[in-house]
Amino acid sequence: MSDGDGTGATRSKGIDRTVLAVAAVVALALVARFAFLGVRPFHWSEGRVGYWTLRYLETGVYSYRPAAGGPVVYLSTRWAIALLGSSDAAARSAVALAGGLLPAAALLFRGPLRDDETVALSALLAGSPLLVYYSRFLRGDVLAAAFGLVVVGGLVRHRTTGARWPIYVAAAALALTLGSSGFAAAYLPLWLVAGALVLDETRVEGVPAAAHARLAAGLAWLRAESTTLARALFVFLGAALLVFAPRGGGVEPGLWSPATLPAAVAFAFVEAPERFVALRFAARLTPPADGNSFLPAVAGYVRTVVATAWPALLFGLVGFLRDRYTPDTRGVVAFGAYAAGLGLLAFPVASMGVEPWTAVHVVPLLALPGAVGLAWIARGLRSHARASDPAWLVAALLVASAGVVGYGATAAGVYADPEPGSEFSQFAQPSGDVDATLAAAEAAIRDSSGGGADAAYVGDRLYTEQEYALPPVAAADRDAWGARLPLQWYFERVDAETTSVRTAAEFGADAPPVVITTPARRVAVNTNLGDGYRQYDLRLGLWDRQVVVFVET
Repeated sequence: MSDGDGTGATRSKGIDRTVLAVAAVVALALVARFAFLGVRPFHWSEGRVGYWTLRYLETGVYSYRPAAGGPVVYLSTRWAIALLGSSDAAARSAVALAGGLLPAAALLFRGPLRDDETVALSALLAGSPLLVYYSRFLRGDVLAAAFGLVVVGGLVRHRTTGARWPIYVAAAALALTLGSSGFAAAYLPLWLVAGALVLDETRVEGVPAAAHARLAAGLAWLRAESTTLARALFVFLGAALLVFAPRGGGVEPGLWSPATLPAAVAFAFVEAPERFVALRFAARLTPPADGNSFLPAVAGYVRTVVATAWPALLFGLVGFLRDRYTPDTRGVVAFGAYAAGLGLLAFPVASMGVEPWTAVHVVPLLALPGAVGLAWIARGLRSHARASDPAWLVAALLVASAGVVGYGATAAGVYADPEPGSEFSQFAQPSGDVDATLAAAEAAIRDSSGGGADAAYVGDRLYTEQEYALPPVAAADRDAWGARLPLQWYFERVDAETTSVRTAAEFGADAPPVVITTPARRVAVNTNLGDGYRQYDLRLGLWDRQVVVFVET
């Protein structure tokens, strides 16, 4: 039975109430992520992932290209689309599932965290608005953050219980972390530095013997568990092979073909790392380097965290200070605080731009001390509310209601229509009445008699030499290809044949049922097409990304 303060094991008649509470939180998290999952149209970044996943489904060929993101998002989305269809919701479902199951990782930290803190951790992982928003978004950031937390949790669980299975889970999760997002390359140095700071805490406090004892215990553990760690290495290598090996079609190297298996293994462990280093490190060290100035980037990053993840940040500060200045400090709490604090500096540097999704990577780390802060505040309010003085009950209700109202105001942005002032949406998020335009265009394509292209892009800004490009897109076509996104996804999923021309006069008398151009060419295109087309103004971004779509009626 629980001792009433959240410190004991909450078991009653064989029922583990902490596990049940976390399971309930997971259920709510899944509902929050899958509800209205397909309402928001695809973002620019989602469009390219969705398009290239459809090309992978059609051709059977896929290989890791760092410019396009990690393999895990393509492999998981490929199966989601194959099972559920090519809707926006189906394409996002794998990320939504991972984000919804993320609160279950809180159970890995049970032991170092008290029972009520474990539930609080699951609640923060389930309800942090930024995590909810990007769990409903086709990118690998939430996948990397989720698997990364499992890596840390697996190690903590092993140290707590002595069981070996968490080590193997952590090893597989590490491969999935690295395969989910390029930002995961920053995880390992963050974890190592945060761990070193935790190890060094007792020396700073004037107890160097304790630090030496911790270090000696760590070395003894490495020796004692060398066999387990060797097996874990094989688990990691096996998972990494499954993630990074190419999938071939025809003569292309593929993981499942015995004839090309050696080439696939070489790609996974040699070429894939070389590609990543060449793109993310070597290119940025060669002047002129792309990116942002350090201080503005960090300031923008912190603003995003404060605006979209303030519950985890606020409770994280409270929890870190609470745990830091008590006699029974816990390394996992300090680890989360140190890693998150360093991440506020590291991820703006790792990012080529200040984008809201980069902040996803620090929120689970903030949630570790945040769980301590949230549970401590809840414990205090609960104990005071039981006091004989009614004023404590009123105060507790006021504090709780203010928190709920404040959280609700922030969380509403997760489901709100995208607008320029949104702290969640990046500027390349389509806005306005997108559905009506896309529905009309898809209907016209399906009703077309065929014999030519189904959709055509008109104008130099949208013209490309190669229509069906694989990443990385050729430099000559990169701007135009990006200016079309996410339309490629919507046309590819209805198997539309697309083309591009520099002027509408090139159509002659055989114009396709859908024509896309820029506002500057509206009049010229309308004159060449003549009657029989309806015009739609389509905003492919929150600002400065407008196109005009002509749909045959």
